[in-house]
Amino acid sequence: MSLNSIAIPLFSSTSSFMGFEGEFTRIVREEFISHSRVRIKGKDSAQAVLSGRISSITTEPLTYTITRRTIHNYLSIDEATKSRTLKIRLDVKLEDRRTGKIIWQDSTLTGEANFQVSADPLANRHSQRQALISIAHDLAIKIYAKTMERF
Repeated sequence: MSLNSIAIPLFSSTSSFMGFEGEFTRIVREEFISHSRVRIKGKDSAQAVLSGRISSITTEPLTYTITRRTIHNYLSIDEATKSRTLKIRLDVKLEDRRTGKIIWQDSTLTGEANFQVSADPLANRHSQRQALISIAHDLAIKIYAKTMERF
């Protein structure tokens, strides 16, 4: 069996990072367009449908700076996050559109990237967005490989 066409509808998200779904879907589509002869079609005419859901996007502190000061005989300890780890978890499935049979499904696809944190909120937002894009590219490669290894 060969894969001639695929639909990749907009990924959904249960994450609080709203608006990332469109960019993530675009990156996955570009992975298929740039590496294969599989045509991207609409859901009603494609041989298979690749659907996905961004089930979580989380950040965790990675590195800190700790400042200790004595102010009026009281010790003050301040911790500031210097970098964070961003993690994305996906639930993705490839389904044969005609039969409804699931070709593959994985609810544990994950990716992560680190980004720097500073006192500038705009710089932080930019760094976090770059980490999101980096993870999306890595996950798109995994999704493409999982799909094409079956054909």
